[in-house]
Amino acid sequence: MYDIIYIGGGLNYAGAIVAAKNGKKVALIESDMSQIGGVCLHKGCIPSKMFLHYSNLVYESQNEIIEGSLRLDMKTLFEKKDALLKSVTKVLQKQCSHFELIEGKGKLIASHKVEVNGKVIEGEYIVIGTGSSPFIPEGIAHNAKDIIISDDVLNLQELPKKISIYGTGAIGLEMASFFATAGVEVTLLNRHDKVLKKAHPSIESAVQTQLEKLGVNILSNHPVSKATSTKKGVHITYENGSSNYTEMLLVATGRRPNVDVIGCDTVEVKHGIVTDAFFETTLEKHYAIGDCNGKLQLAHAARAEALNVTERILGKNPRALNLEHVVKFIHILPMSYAVVGKTKMQLESEGINYKESLVTLNQFTYSVYNHASKGIMVSFADEEGFILGAEILAPNAEELIATVAMSLAGEMDVAQAKHTILAHPTFSEALERTLYKL
Repeated sequence: MYDIIYIGGGLNYAGAIVAAKNGKKVALIESDMSQIGGVCLHKGCIPSKMFLHYSNLVYESQNEIIEGSLRLDMKTLFEKKDALLKSVTKVLQKQCSHFELIEGKGKLIASHKVEVNGKVIEGEYIVIGTGSSPFIPEGIAHNAKDIIISDDVLNLQELPKKISIYGTGAIGLEMASFFATAGVEVTLLNRHDKVLKKAHPSIESAVQTQLEKLGVNILSNHPVSKATSTKKGVHITYENGSSNYTEMLLVATGRRPNVDVIGCDTVEVKHGIVTDAFFETTLEKHYAIGDCNGKLQLAHAARAEALNVTERILGKNPRALNLEHVVKFIHILPMSYAVVGKTKMQLESEGINYKESLVTLNQFTYSVYNHASKGIMVSFADEEGFILGAEILAPNAEELIATVAMSLAGEMDVAQAKHTILAHPTFSEALERTLYKL
């Protein structure tokens, strides 16, 4: 009998470490201990950002000031990535040495009972963190060779000359940036007419322009009905009846929560595992954190949720997390997109009265040599002057948005924010200017 059983070794491990240090008897179940740390560490944000970092060096070198040309050595990059992940995995496994690690696939079969490796173990509390998996639409024959998903990109040891990418979410746009800056001819297949349909209209337009400047060919309103591998290449058929061949197709059509962990009818499942504001399922003392609850597919959100649940189990009565205050970003090149709090689209759809302040980065000399002349920062406040959120398109936007995230956490108003004097020359001073204009 355990105090807490954590199912899934992604960001759940953070909660397990805290619980064990506080004297709880803890077990963590993970189907593959070499993958402890989850998708983000092994197949997502860590290796993908590493790939983007090095492809950006190639992009930065392509100007009249630098002589010569660079190209990515994918075999070396793959080896460097592999070595990094193995090293970090060893560190994580050592951090998890204070509680029991069980390798196997856990399944909740009844209240407080988990089946793993043919045995049933019991826990007073169960915390499910089984993540999500790539969604591959019907008609697309994934083979991990020329019809690939994001997992497969990170195992490439040679770049294709041409690639089509289906999907304009975070994975699709980030991979379009990676391949384009690495010198690959990229076609982006979009089901819709806009690449960032939920972003501020000015930012959406600027992102499309940025992608096109990288050489990305965008086919809007082109949902794929079928894709198969042939001797001539990948044959793609679209819903409008047209078709074409491409050397490689990356399917980046989103991820779906892993909910097959639920083997009893007392835990409700819809899109994901249904939870309340404290991530408790419809079964008391049973929780679901991270991608599997269908709320936010972000590693930092999953970690915060795991720690919040663990603190609640430990009797520390934490506040409910405000998931709108979680930073969301897409690491496109050379400028990334980040948002926290309310967006323009949310404010308008919810009928909230707001003030908007938009500043373009071409007003700042710093933008000239940072590929940021099309950059934009937008801040929002309510009628009483309290900050509601911001949307940023700039180099390292995911770092710049932190100022707004802390303002939201501290319930700061614009008058207080104006007391902050930010550095020059930086892009943060553009954010400062948006606040002065509110």
